[in-house]
Amino acid sequence: MEEVQLDHNVFLEKIKIKLNTNVKKELKMLNINKLNKEFESRVRLGIMSVLMVNDWVDFNEMKQLLEVTDGNLASHSSALEKSGFIEIKKEFVGKKTKTSYRVTNAGRQAFTEHINALEKLLGK
Repeated sequence: MEEVQLDHNVFLEKIKIKLNTNVKKELKMLNINKLNKEFESRVRLGIMSVLMVNDWVDFNEMKQLLEVTDGNLASHSSALEKSGFIEIKKEFVGKKTKTSYRVTNAGRQAFTEHINALEKLLGK
């Protein structure tokens, strides 16, 4: 019987190719198209998470919960409002303005679908 010798580097390269091919096949099976791009930001995820379990949340409470700046909260909440995912209510309390947020039906549905898609990707 003739002894077969295989160059160690060639062997490792073949294993890498095999592994990479398997990983690529597995990755192709993951469907990320159901993830909503509007919720990619941690701030937007935070806003939606808070609003999914609360009716109305005021600006200062949201800012404190998420530990974000005024400008950060304002810009992300504005983007979610433009997408129709949250409602922003501005009113006067005494001489001060009070800004509050709540999730819309469309926002509740979109965020639920987004969370479901994430769970599916994670195998839950």
